[in-house]
Amino acid sequence: MGVVHHANYAIWFEMGRTEMLRSQGGNYRDLEAAGRFLVVVDLAIRFKQPARYDDELTLTTHLLEASRARLRHGYELKRDATLLSMATTSLACVDADGNLQEVPIGSD
Repeated sequence: MGVVHHANYAIWFEMGRTEMLRSQGGNYRDLEAAGRFLVVVDLAIRFKQPARYDDELTLTTHLLEASRARLRHGYELKRDATLLSMATTSLACVDADGNLQEVPIGSD
């Protein structure tokens, strides 16, 4: 069909979150070394137009909400000025046993 499979969008959104964290001076390796893990508890995607193979895409990632143990991100995926999809994710910060923990981001 020449369109990108829908499962790839979730991977792109994860890449957006990773790069957003990196741009703010953090990284997932340090979070995991500290025994904290960010797990996706909710993912909602609204598809407007298909991405096609070999498209050059732009992903914008925003932090919509932050609480002590959760983060909520918003995403817009575009080809040039055309909006292809919008999405949100909610992540919980947990320890290795799955217990909620305080998000250590920004707490020096």
